[in-house]
Amino acid sequence: MRETPEELDTLQSLLDSSLSGSTAHLRSIVEGRTITAAQLTGVLTGMCTLALSTVTAKGEPRISGADGHFLHGRWHFGTARNAAKARHLAARPAASVAHMRGEDLGVFTHGTVEELNPENTEPTADWQELLAYLRDFYGDDTFDWNREVVYYRLNPHWMTVYAPDLDKLTGT
Repeated sequence: MRETPEELDTLQSLLDSSLSGSTAHLRSIVEGRTITAAQLTGVLTGMCTLALSTVTAKGEPRISGADGHFLHGRWHFGTARNAAKARHLAARPAASVAHMRGEDLGVFTHGTVEELNPENTEPTADWQELLAYLRDFYGDDTFDWNREVVYYRLNPHWMTVYAPDLDKLTGT
């Protein structure tokens, strides 16, 4: 867990406001079957496979997989700079991600991506911290981190979690 108390508060507020503003149908599924921000950050450790949804120039949806890392209360993921999803996100930064573990966990997020290591401009202030984490996770020589891959942070405006049995997720 890398979240500060402030980041946990922000995440909890997002989870609460997202659920309270959701449809009655979604609330009937999720209410009483969710977890707190602190519990969520304890569950989403390491690499989590994401289903990433982008939109083409024609407005057609596209879904693909991505390695997701939940850090500081937000999803971070990367792809090859020449991938279709990188082109989609550069032109239309709205995105949705879902991380599911069978019927035990569903984390659904909508937001706008922020490119963390743009090719021809300065990276974000926290890129070096993320890069150190990624190099530790994947290995230092896995990629040419500056030329081959682009990393994003999904800044969420909506997120909900379905987790009917926390004990099952934590192995307790």
